[in-house]
Amino acid sequence: MAENLDATDWAILDELQRDGRIAFTELARRVNLSASATTERVRRLEAAGVVTGYRAEVDLERAGYVALAVVRLKYPGSRHKPLHRMLDERPEILECLRTTGDDCYVLKVAATSMAHLEEIVDALAEFGSTTTNLVFSRTLPLRGPREPRADLTAR
Repeated sequence: MAENLDATDWAILDELQRDGRIAFTELARRVNLSASATTERVRRLEAAGVVTGYRAEVDLERAGYVALAVVRLKYPGSRHKPLHRMLDERPEILECLRTTGDDCYVLKVAATSMAHLEEIVDALAEFGSTTTNLVFSRTLPLRGPREPRADLTAR
C-alpha cells in the first residue's frame, strides 16, 4: 500500500537520495525542520518501508568492471527458481527486472572483460535465448523517484 507522502517527506527523500550519509542536523536545515522532527520523519519513512536502505555508489571501471551490458532473456516455462539461484550466485549481475513483452527478464551485468561478459551471457543462455547490448555511456545515471508533478498525477 502506498504511503501518503507530503512535500516535506519528498524533500527529505530527495536529500537522502543525493547523500544517504547526510547528518540529521544538516538534513533538517535543508528541509526547514528541527533535527528531532526530521529524525522522526526519516524513522517513519524507514519503518513504513519507503526508505529501504542506504548504499555506496561504486565507479564500475575503477573497481575493475570495464564492460557494462544489458542482457534481455526470454525464459520459457514457469520454473524460475533455478534462475533465481544463479542470480544469487553471480554478483556481476547488478540488477534483474522481470518484464512483460517478448523478454521475460532484463538484466544489468558488469564484467571485468569481454571474455567474462561472454561467460556470463553463456550461463544465462542456459535458461533461454538472450540478447546483449553493450552500454557505451550512462546518459542518465540511476536516480530515485521525485515528487510527482501535479499535472501528471491527475491523469
